[in-house]
Amino acid sequence: MKLLVTGGAGYIGSHVVKALGKKGHQVVVYDNLSTGHPWAVTHGELVVADLADRERLEGVLAAFRPDVVLHFAALIRVEESVREPLKYYRTNVSYTLNLLEAMTRCGVRNLIYSSTAAVYGIPERLPVDETAPLAPINPYGASKVMGEKIMEDLAAAGGLNYVALRYFNVAGADSEGELGQAYRDATHLITRALKTAAGESPRLYVYGTDYDTPDGTCIRDYIHVDDLASAHLCAMEYLVATGRSVALNCGYGHGYSVREVVETVRKVTGVDFPVEEIYRRAGDSPVVVADSTRLKETTGWSPRHDDLEFIVRSAHLWEQRLATRVAGR
Repeated sequence: MKLLVTGGAGYIGSHVVKALGKKGHQVVVYDNLSTGHPWAVTHGELVVADLADRERLEGVLAAFRPDVVLHFAALIRVEESVREPLKYYRTNVSYTLNLLEAMTRCGVRNLIYSSTAAVYGIPERLPVDETAPLAPINPYGASKVMGEKIMEDLAAAGGLNYVALRYFNVAGADSEGELGQAYRDATHLITRALKTAAGESPRLYVYGTDYDTPDGTCIRDYIHVDDLASAHLCAMEYLVATGRSVALNCGYGHGYSVREVVETVRKVTGVDFPVEEIYRRAGDSPVVVADSTRLKETTGWSPRHDDLEFIVRSAHLWEQRLATRVAGR
């Protein structure tokens, strides 16, 4: 199939592009490289452009005529969204509207949308399934709810078929060591812990130790990025085969606390790096764990890397290779 991938030079998008390329699909990546990298695009063509550029976006869609668009381009930092909400609504909502309008004008109907567990806010039941109320507690989650609602309304009007994949905490790196997180300022816990262990940061900050959890720190459902990439392929095949729109959780169904992650990173690296426990961050939920039954039953998805130590080891290997890459420049 012909596939347009927005944000395909970023962390998750690049892993999905690699998986798509290995399946023989024809891929065009549309990315402004604000957080992505040209070297991360291992398959297909890279178009360096912004979703704000409506004319360029529509021109690429009209020329390529993709069967499916996979939309990863977004801002994702919870704490930043609390400080700068307009930035998040502009990027995650307005630019998604630009994409949907361009798709409509070009007759492209199928979309895989990157959503998030942040749409649930603080769930009343755990693990949380897709029938739970959408009650985000930060602008990032709210912006993704808005995106889903726009797609739902467009689908009801007959103009779109979509799958919204609600990611839980994506972590780890490409099992072949070719790709991984390469943000200029890492915010993901596992990456920050590994960089601290490597001496790139003086200490790891743990935000909040007074949550209503067994050890007082937040609990998250960590999913390996390769398993998430395979979920995208399964979702895409389902969408093309059925044309049915749906929202699906992507997680493993159990979580680890911040302190458990820290100890796993210490075990993998062999480094007892310094940790400083400080105040809570605005917008953080105490516990978020997925019920991904619908994803498995609807698409046939089956995870392969449901193991925190494996996730951390893959990320550690990537961090070592990334350091070598940077040193060699």
